[in-house]
Amino acid sequence: MLADERRHRVLELVRLRGGFASLPELAKELQVSESTLRRDLEHLERSGVARRTRGGVLYTGSFPGLPHFQLREPAQWEKKRAIARAAARLVQNGDTLLLDGGSTTYELARVLVGRPLQVVTNSLPVANLFAANAYADLVLLGGIVYPRTGVALGPLAIEGLKRINVRRSLLSVAGITQQGFYNSNLLLVETERAMMQAADEVIVLADSTKFGHTSLAHLAPLDRVDCIVVDEELPEEWQRQIRQAGVKLVLAPLAEEAESAGSQAQAKD
Repeated sequence: MLADERRHRVLELVRLRGGFASLPELAKELQVSESTLRRDLEHLERSGVARRTRGGVLYTGSFPGLPHFQLREPAQWEKKRAIARAAARLVQNGDTLLLDGGSTTYELARVLVGRPLQVVTNSLPVANLFAANAYADLVLLGGIVYPRTGVALGPLAIEGLKRINVRRSLLSVAGITQQGFYNSNLLLVETERAMMQAADEVIVLADSTKFGHTSLAHLAPLDRVDCIVVDEELPEEWQRQIRQAGVKLVLAPLAEEAESAGSQAQAKD
């Protein structure tokens, strides 16, 4: 079996086992040594589709079959991943987090897999990442599942949010103007407002292309959140407006993403 074929088979086996598989069972199934398997896992980890943990491997690739991720994930990919890494630095081990179902938030979840956290989410893709993670406590909110994104919305989700408190809510948005934050679904906005109410600190994740644009529903004014994490291509005028609103601004460097991509290309060579 060629290396690429074997690595594809590794990912398939991990997904079939609910997102986690141990090294011994993978080695037995593939009839290869654990040292060969570890080299395969190093390659998959560099590619961002798997993460090694104590005794096994977690699947951290894209969630299949949802239009929201199929259409949006390739766009602004470097920016989303850079934002995810910068946001992960704001999270402390042991934190209780609320994560929504945005594509940038999903990238953050991929970075956080394997850390000791309490995670509350209304996103099936995000929950899928943490379900097999022995280090995280996972709470999945119920509600009406929106098929494009795989998130639970509406009265049931909002009622569940009223019963919890988290240290940080980390949310994605569709647009940002001087009037504040916007998203593209009315039920989503109602649910995210409840997420904001449930948190001691609200952090918005948004790439620089979202600034200066509105969407269907207004979520909150600029000064309602505590922090915005955005890529370093955000214009200086927007940086000034955010800081004047009293909001902490974290600029995510894209150089790290480029360096990471270069390392992956060298590894393939």
